[in-house]
Parts: sequence; C-alpha cells; structure tokens
Amino acid sequence: MSTSPIGPQSVDRALAILDAVADADRPVRAKTLARTLGCALSTVYHLTGPLVARGHLVRTPEGYAPGPRVPALHRAYQRHHGLGGPVAELLGHLRRTAGAEAYFTAYRDGRITVVDTTAPVTETTHPFAPGPEPRAHATAHGKALLAELPRAARRRYLDDHGMARFTDRTITSPERFEAELARVRERGFAVSVGEADPAYTCLATALPAVPGHARRPSGGGSGAVHALSVSLPTADFRRRHGELRAALARAVPLFTAALPYPPDAP
Repeated sequence: MSTSPIGPQSVDRALAILDAVADADRPVRAKTLARTLGCALSTVYHLTGPLVARGHLVRTPEGYAPGPRVPALHRAYQRHHGLGGPVAELLGHLRRTAGAEAYFTAYRDGRITVVDTTAPVTETTHPFAPGPEPRAHATAHGKALLAELPRAARRRYLDDHGMARFTDRTITSPERFEAELARVRERGFAVSVGEADPAYTCLATALPAVPGHARRPSGGGSGAVHALSVSLPTADFRRRHGELRAALARAVPLFTAALPYPPDAP
C-alpha cells in the first residue's frame, strides 16, 4: 500500500475529505473533493462510502456534509478533557459574570485546542472557534498554556507550528515571546490585545492540574494543561480589564472543584 508522509494514503485521503467537508461553509461536491485531493472521482466515492455508512458524513443533493456521528465525537473529546455537565454550566456562568464570551482550552501532546466556548457556533464574528488553535502564540489562552510547558516542549511546539504574523501586534520573535511568557508566569494571567484579530482582545489563566494530566508536561510534550479565557471587542477591554481579571480569578476554583479529579485527589 502506498503511504503519505503521515500514514497510508487511503487513510490520509479519507481524513483529508473529512477536513475539507468540515472546513467548508456548505456541502462539498465529489468533483470538488477529487480536485482538492488530486485523485480520481472514483477514489472519492470509494473513500466516502464507509464515512457515510459510519455517520461521519452525509450525502445530500448539494454534496457531502458532516454527519450525525460528528457531535458524538466532539462530546467524547470534551469528556476526555473533563468537560462534563458541571464544567459546561460553569462556562456559561463565567460568560454571564464576565459579560464576555468564555473558552475552555487545552494543550495535549503538542497541540492546543479550543475544547468548548460559549460563543454560538453560527456567530462568525468571534475569532476563537472550537477546534485546533493555529494562532496560539497570538492568543491569551495559547500564552497561558505555553507558559506552563518546559522550555524544550515549548520550543518544539513553536518549531512545529511557527509564529505567523496576524496583526501588527503579533509577537513573532522567540526572544520577545519568552519574555512575554515570563510576564505571564509572574502575573498569573495572559493577555492578547488584538494580536490574533485586531478587533478582539482575550484574557486567560491556566487551571491547576488534575491527576493523569500533568500540570507541566514532560519535555516530550506528553500530558495536558487546561486554561480558561474570555474575549471581547478590543475597544471595550481597557475599561473592563479589571472586572474580567476578577471574573476569571473567581472562576478558577469553581472549575477546579468541578473537574472529575480535584488536584489534591490521591
């Protein structure tokens, strides 16, 4: 069997189909998928058959769309990060008390992900959606999480993901970024003022660890760190940053107690 740089070609192409459909705003036709993957139309039909049968995709008259299995996978991902009913309710409580959209984010095994958010999935103006976070160095939650990593793991993360410039405020120098993370550790919170999106500012703090999820992952990047964050229009941040910090500080012990394994559990 031929292989791609990251696995068997058929598996890689099936996953590429899922990514293409997930990233699209509307159903994707098979011909479009074939052009995207650079393969024959018959290959697309061959690969989408099992995906449809398993519920990962649905085939509509307009093309392929995410299937009914997708929400269950997302709930499973949240569950593995301890984001059950009580934690999800607390995220909504943080949204109400802070008056800003709230986020639960995670670093695990070399990736940073927005696990859940209070922003409606149909609201496209908010720049931080659930899923992989490609702009971690430019976001408050990314800074809060990266500040908790050993230097070797952090360098590996930045080497793998880069430090792209998104606005004129984005920090793209590794030396400046290390200095920024030192300030995050000193203050206990991170802030990004228009670094990922010029219209939005975010504030974040890392959560204490739970057993089985190392607070400071090993140099190899194993283990997990979680963070809480809020975002709001940059124009509103300067007059509200004090109350946002206070809301985050009050939320941390509530989230810690609601996680499946409190930090002091045996």
